[in-house]
Amino acid sequence: MRARLTMLASCLDMSPLPEARKGEDRLMASSSSSSSSYYSTSPCAACKFLRRKCQPDCIFAPYFPPEEPQKFASVHKIFGASNVSKLLHEVLPHQREDAVNSLAYEAEARLRDPVYGCVGAISVLQRQVMRLQKELDATNADLIRYTSRRKSTSNSSSHRGGEKGLEQGQGFVFYPGYHHQWSGNGGFGDGHHQEGGGGGGGGEGTV
Repeated sequence: MRARLTMLASCLDMSPLPEARKGEDRLMASSSSSSSSYYSTSPCAACKFLRRKCQPDCIFAPYFPPEEPQKFASVHKIFGASNVSKLLHEVLPHQREDAVNSLAYEAEARLRDPVYGCVGAISVLQRQVMRLQKELDATNADLIRYTSRRKSTSNSSSHRGGEKGLEQGQGFVFYPGYHHQWSGNGGFGDGHHQEGGGGGGGGEGTV
């Protein structure tokens, strides 16, 4: 009975041997390394388009990633890969990204408009600037006219106010030593005092 139980336990023990485990580990490591090497050596859009091996020091790799194949296709169609490579080697490293973006924009504009390219877009923008400048000049001229007209209106109103004050004060006559109101019949109003003496008197008289 004990022998049967031992045989049954040996049949149920299906765990792999250490050698088999080592083989599986090596297989998994090789597969992971192959997949990582595949992703690390994935060619850029330029090398993939030109069907060549992408080297670690590829001049196109930083600016033409694999997920943007149309970008390099447009640039290559208009300027050529050799010319783009020469240009990137001539400019400074920190200027290369701007240079590639400029080339891509010019290439797309040339494909949309083979005759004028980006010059057509520039001319449209220049015409818009000229039109807006004319509108700005006209607005400034209107503002100057409005300001000058407002100043002249303010000056004329203040001048009329001064003349009105003079007209209201014409009914009063002032002489040294006298303070009275000139009436319309040629006489003096009542209730006013005349200061100073007559021909021979030195006192004050009331009229």
